[in-house]
Amino acid sequence: MAPKAQRKVVISAAVTGGVHTPTMSQYLPKTPDQIIEDAVNAAKAGAAIVHIHARREDGCPTTDFDTFEYILSNVKKRCNVVIGITTGGAQGMSVEERFSVITRFSPEMASANGGSMNFCFSRLAEGVERFEYEWERPFIERTYDNVFKNTFKDIEYCVNTMNACGTRPEFEVFDYGQMANLSYFVKKGVIQKPVYLQFVPGIMGGMPIGNDQIAFMVDQAKKIFGPDVQYSTVAPGRRMFRISTMMALLGGNVRVGMEDGLYIRPNGELAHSSAQQVAKIARVLEDLDYEIATPDDAREQLQLKGLDKVNF
Repeated sequence: MAPKAQRKVVISAAVTGGVHTPTMSQYLPKTPDQIIEDAVNAAKAGAAIVHIHARREDGCPTTDFDTFEYILSNVKKRCNVVIGITTGGAQGMSVEERFSVITRFSPEMASANGGSMNFCFSRLAEGVERFEYEWERPFIERTYDNVFKNTFKDIEYCVNTMNACGTRPEFEVFDYGQMANLSYFVKKGVIQKPVYLQFVPGIMGGMPIGNDQIAFMVDQAKKIFGPDVQYSTVAPGRRMFRISTMMALLGGNVRVGMEDGLYIRPNGELAHSSAQQVAKIARVLEDLDYEIATPDDAREQLQLKGLDKVNF
């Protein structure tokens, strides 16, 4: 009897994000051209999906359309990778402003948040005597008084916007209760299947990180959304590869990248690129006899519309 076909594991690379700042690592992609290069190299190393935030030349996160356009179009020109974009926006932006990137660029995928939370990373400034850029310290420290607002009205607006553009939401779940929020919109018919969850543990203000927490979230996701739910996890910090491997063993996809962790080893050795992290988790998965998904495998698995239907 022929063996049952095994599901291929999708590797996502979040190449820069909006949390880490240039002082934290000389290798963090901090300019548009560096973000492009890291995204393309991550795809060459085995990432089927790259998750994109934009930054200015001084490394500060930005929502500027021209900067996004430059990054997205150049990554698209150079490889076939699935390009997902952030909808996190910036502090003070309205919900309409945050999600305007969807209507403007009509990507295959984009992040969608499962609820409001105290999103805090102010501890990253502790012990740093001097930052490379003046914007870094206030950018980090003000998160001690930050609420990342995603009301039910906001979530519905977000998902309806993505549905109209044919964009697959990648639901970022920071805590258990946010799955109940999303379940409400599944029952209402707003969220369309397949449901794709991206667990985000380890943020101050959200659920703690650990194997027990990941196993619990996967178990509950299947009970809430059914056995066909698809899921992955952000694996922040120095234990990136342990948490990613745990997620694969639980039947999920994996995510690495300089947005989530700056390290290649838990002893504090810095990663030189997101591509280096992708190559490492790909080796781990292959040694465990998993097959790595190509971008087109990911498109089929997540029912994406295709790179020819984006607006960049």
